[in-house]
Amino acid sequence: MSLTISEQIARRGQGQAPSQLNAQRVPIYGDKATATSETKPLTWRLAHHDAVLDLATYESLKGFTGLKEALSKSPKDVGNMIKAANVRGRGGAGFNAGLKWSFMSPPDGLPRYLICNADEMEPGTFKDRLLMERLPFQLIEGMLITAHAIGATDGYIFIRGEYILAAQRLVSAIEECLANNLMGDNILGSDFSFNLHVHTGAGRYICGEETALINCLEGRRANPRTKPPFPQISGAWGRPTVVNNVETLCNMPAILNHGVEWYQSLSEIKGKSKTPGTKLFGCSGLVNDPGLWELPFGYTAREIIEDLAGGMKDGKTLKAWLPGGASTDFLTNEHLDVVVDFDTIQNAGSRMGTGLIMVVDEAQDMVPLLRNLEIFFQRESCGWCTPCRDGLPWGVKLLTAINDGEGQVGDVEKLEGLTRDLWIGKTFCAHAPGAMEPLMSAIKYFRPEFDQKIAQAVGVDVIDAAANQQPVAK
Repeated sequence: MSLTISEQIARRGQGQAPSQLNAQRVPIYGDKATATSETKPLTWRLAHHDAVLDLATYESLKGFTGLKEALSKSPKDVGNMIKAANVRGRGGAGFNAGLKWSFMSPPDGLPRYLICNADEMEPGTFKDRLLMERLPFQLIEGMLITAHAIGATDGYIFIRGEYILAAQRLVSAIEECLANNLMGDNILGSDFSFNLHVHTGAGRYICGEETALINCLEGRRANPRTKPPFPQISGAWGRPTVVNNVETLCNMPAILNHGVEWYQSLSEIKGKSKTPGTKLFGCSGLVNDPGLWELPFGYTAREIIEDLAGGMKDGKTLKAWLPGGASTDFLTNEHLDVVVDFDTIQNAGSRMGTGLIMVVDEAQDMVPLLRNLEIFFQRESCGWCTPCRDGLPWGVKLLTAINDGEGQVGDVEKLEGLTRDLWIGKTFCAHAPGAMEPLMSAIKYFRPEFDQKIAQAVGVDVIDAAANQQPVAK
């Protein structure tokens, strides 16, 4: 079924999805009166249009006013503004974007690069796709503001190869910007010149690591690089380079329009977090209304899962949840009232990651679930360092044996050993430690499920974990 844009907007206003997403309920971004650039800076335009795909429409909705404001300021002033706003990276790291920019080498008249990390391959994460498919000009404006601040001469949007529609729309938007002096030489009559290109990846999760992404962009194998030097000193083709996430860059226009104090005040709406700005939060799994919502920081996991996502589907009971993608630690029902922001989630024993929650219901066996996750991480290892290359397959082998009824006493201890041997500082990059986060937390909270399978395999009633996995005879 094909619907017109007006029909799609009407369906969205009724809490229904446009035709390409079937008939499930989806988030309503708000009506024209309540969804404004000051309340929902990332998505407010979607209250007016299902997608903003031409320059005239984008400009009628305050498009490129942020860029014009940035061009009226010096690059240093723009950088200081973003640093003061404390725009924390939305790709998972949560590092201050303005501070990251400040590490770049001073301009020397030679090329400098800005790269948008749009290689969204974290399982359970789909926020950047929305921004690129429906608001391509917003990302471009954010990149132009950033390029002005860091003195970049060229930019690349490194996009996941499967995001075909997003890539097409970005290319079309770039061409329209070029035709209207919003890109290229002397943008809007200023001294600022910048060219932007879309580069589609070949489908590797490791390209989410910024130096592996740079290697891939250069036509090399997507292996992480040794740091230091960091990309801000020697990045793409040996030149100073900044890599930022899609959602991070999309924050820039609104900050230039409304100022630092406004951005910092958004967290006061809920009053439970000190993290400035808004965030695209999401929820997937067996909930009634999976989707995305732009929210100020301060919402708890319970509010996101039960109120916005409509609670568990078909009367199911929540067992565990991942706060922000497959490479974060599981949390449980005991953590539902934890505020989902960078620091609070970390204090609870996990990471906020991308902020898109994945729920697990009580009927789900954790052993095959972990096995599936670890198969993904094993497959996506670049193979550069031994712990990751050999350790991840060993973890899959152990989990497969336990799940298939072939587990042995001591297997859980071996898995626990892997979580230590593949942890931060013992591998070349963060890929293996990320793979260990769901594993170590699953053993922490749900170890009896592992022990029960092993007990059945060795023919005993129970495995006494406290007694170093000694079987208790029938």
